[in-house]
Amino acid sequence: MSLKQQITDDMKAAMRSGNVKERDTIRLLQAAIKQREVDERIVLDDAAVIAVIEKMLKQRRDSIAQYEAAQRMDLAEKEKDEILILSGYMPQALSDSEIEALIGEAVFASSAKSMQDMGKVMALLKPKLAGRADMGRVSALIKAKLSNG
Repeated sequence: MSLKQQITDDMKAAMRSGNVKERDTIRLLQAAIKQREVDERIVLDDAAVIAVIEKMLKQRRDSIAQYEAAQRMDLAEKEKDEILILSGYMPQALSDSEIEALIGEAVFASSAKSMQDMGKVMALLKPKLAGRADMGRVSALIKAKLSNG
């Protein structure tokens, strides 16, 4: 079953069960997917849907930080609930050791020696890690590896 079909099925289940939080969050996700499909005139595959979900998760994390700074815990809680629901559609996250092993392979494969080669390493890793690791953290690990040699 495709990820889009699973999202549609979950939407129907949330509507039947009366789960308002889940229904509203899935509705936002479906709207974001549809918007991207209309804008780019394509049908999104699972990888593209995961990219949409990643973007939505990042937006919610940013919103949480702003709401907490403004002492709006009610709004921060709503965003946290949405993160929990959206995270359910993401693939299984990789462990730190798995990420470090993939970084080591990419550094070797790209013959990276210094920070100037970081783009080559990221280009190799991005398709493998999309949706399975925080790319900001991956970037920091690559920098550490390349600066230590």
